[in-house]
Amino acid sequence: MLAVRALAKRYAGPANRAVLEGVDLDLASGEYVAIMGESGAGKSTLLNLIAGLDRPDAGSVAVGGTDLAALDDDALTLLRRERMGFVFQAFHVLPYLTVAQNVGLPLRLLRVGDRDAGARVQAMLDAVGLGERAGAMPRELSGGEVQRVAIARALVHRPMLVLADEPTGNLDPDSAAAVLALLRDQVKARAAAGILVTHSLAAAGTADRILVLSRGGLRERGA
Repeated sequence: MLAVRALAKRYAGPANRAVLEGVDLDLASGEYVAIMGESGAGKSTLLNLIAGLDRPDAGSVAVGGTDLAALDDDALTLLRRERMGFVFQAFHVLPYLTVAQNVGLPLRLLRVGDRDAGARVQAMLDAVGLGERAGAMPRELSGGEVQRVAIARALVHRPMLVLADEPTGNLDPDSAAAVLALLRDQVKARAAAGILVTHSLAAAGTADRILVLSRGGLRERGA
């Protein structure tokens, strides 16, 4: 599902300091991993490289067998729409759209027909426990509910790769636990591959395995 090989990224400028160097990662269908590391270790940079939002200085990223280096910007955008789902710490739920409209955005971008899209949105909202809130506005929801909207939106188009960057950083412990369980369950149910970036050991403990990112690359926690 995902193959990262010898990935490297450096800051531009006189220092030319490495953000990432020698990063290798393999993810299979249904596998859900957590990536931890100190602030500045390059966790978000790694997600951006995996998503094709930034280009590496060395190494390669392949998603579903497709080498991202072989794609131009338009092709990368299409690949992200079709194969990837994002869950961000800041939610990025649009305040002027209803819950259903927010969740349905990826399907609209992929030009899925209204009938099919409506059914998929409702099924996804039911799966995240928001089936009765389809017509609500984001301002009417709790923080945990808004994050569930973000997860539903990330998964509604059935991506093969789900990337979650500190998705519970702004939530209380109970809401965070519910969101983490939901994210893991949905990744597993859809046989996707998932990456959770987090500073929280408790959050990381919900993953199949925990990896630590440092200047030496990625390693299994405790190894």
